[in-house]
Amino acid sequence: MNHFKYTLTIILITMVIFGVQAQDTNGFYEVKARKNANDTVWGTYQAKTVDHIPALRKKKKSPIQSKYGGWKFMQSEGTGFFRIEKIDDRWWIIDPDGYPFIHKGVAVFRPGKSEKQKASMKDKYNDIQTWAEKESTLLKAHGFNGTGAWSDVDLLRQLEDPLVYTVIVNPMGNYKSDHIKKYGGEYKQTGWQGFRFDLIMVFDPEFDEYVDKAIATISKYAEDKHLLGYYTDNELPWKNDALDRHLMYLAKDEYGYLAAKAWLDERKGKDASIDDVNDDDRLAFTAFYFEEYISKVSTAIKKYDPNHMFLGCRFNQEKEELQNPAIFEVAGKYIDIISVNHYRKWEPDLAMLENWEKWSGKPFIITEWYVKGEDSGLPNRTGAGWNVPSQKDRGIFYQNFAMKLLESKSCVGWHWFTYQDNDPLDLTTDYSNRDSNKGIVDSEFNAYKPLMESMRTFNNKVIDLIQIMDN
Repeated sequence: MNHFKYTLTIILITMVIFGVQAQDTNGFYEVKARKNANDTVWGTYQAKTVDHIPALRKKKKSPIQSKYGGWKFMQSEGTGFFRIEKIDDRWWIIDPDGYPFIHKGVAVFRPGKSEKQKASMKDKYNDIQTWAEKESTLLKAHGFNGTGAWSDVDLLRQLEDPLVYTVIVNPMGNYKSDHIKKYGGEYKQTGWQGFRFDLIMVFDPEFDEYVDKAIATISKYAEDKHLLGYYTDNELPWKNDALDRHLMYLAKDEYGYLAAKAWLDERKGKDASIDDVNDDDRLAFTAFYFEEYISKVSTAIKKYDPNHMFLGCRFNQEKEELQNPAIFEVAGKYIDIISVNHYRKWEPDLAMLENWEKWSGKPFIITEWYVKGEDSGLPNRTGAGWNVPSQKDRGIFYQNFAMKLLESKSCVGWHWFTYQDNDPLDLTTDYSNRDSNKGIVDSEFNAYKPLMESMRTFNNKVIDLIQIMDN
């Protein structure tokens, strides 16, 4: 073997072992990924990044940023609060001053609660106020302008110039917690979200009280210009066979059974049974069932805060609600922005994203997504996000995924999940958040620099990318 071939062989071996990214002739990176650390099968996936877009090199100065992190290249009506508008075939969030805005956020922006994380926070920042100031500055320095669900919003909104934040309230989650007590502290048959028979108890009269009680707490945010909007609950199980489940599993005196039976009898014009149910009935019932929930929570939000947007209930199941036009049609009647937790794909499916907008008539925001790096020292066995070899690969994944979102013209933001890594020693967390590298910082608040640099590069090019795509 001559010297050149020997050197090339060593380089290729190094790339395979350490996850160094190869480029194909089209300018895409090729990145290895697997579902988790227990998966022995690695796949190779293509990824496009901003450094391989020639038109970006020709771009002149980017538009000036607005106060909230949008851009001053055009101005629409400023209402004093965030809203949405479709302009020239692209959806935008419009900031309180009337400027177009894309919400680039990080979810769970708060210090971790494990003993290790609390000790590290105290050692590095001394107090939580200092943490909030310094880490908000870190996010802004890397092109982020907001925070996602489960962030410490009551702390963050005290800052002089806070990030644009979101609030999550859990009326159905609260109701489920009390409902379980009726069954001796646990259900016998539950889905992974913890609901009995994977059914949402929207027909129970008691749920109406929980809706009002849970959502009444939002009134304190009603005049805050830095609030984007509200989510209600998270990843509720909107099953395609919900009609069958109501009729098969619930007792005949339960509210859910009675509602489903009355609906089916009226639809069929007779005393109907489950044997009469067809797929059209199932689809129609999902719309009826979902509307019972979404109309109640939406009404309560407008009652206690008429100024801010409703961001939905964070859909997530691809083979259930994400491909159910009936549910999206109902969602569009009540929700300002459709929220979706997007997992188990290397990149978004543009056809599916287009369907969301077509069915609902509304834009969407990706409220959870991430990929884990195997150079983090964490086991990386849990969670829905895939594994890649390195932090550099995580950054490449971020750029490619977000670029696909922008191509859709209906995406108005994304929230990386999450701010801080899981602590494997914290057994109080649910299993999916137990041992993985999901964060932009580790448990000792050290930033993953290759990931963060890639995020910064992309975030600062978002408006340039949009203008290139649209022109």
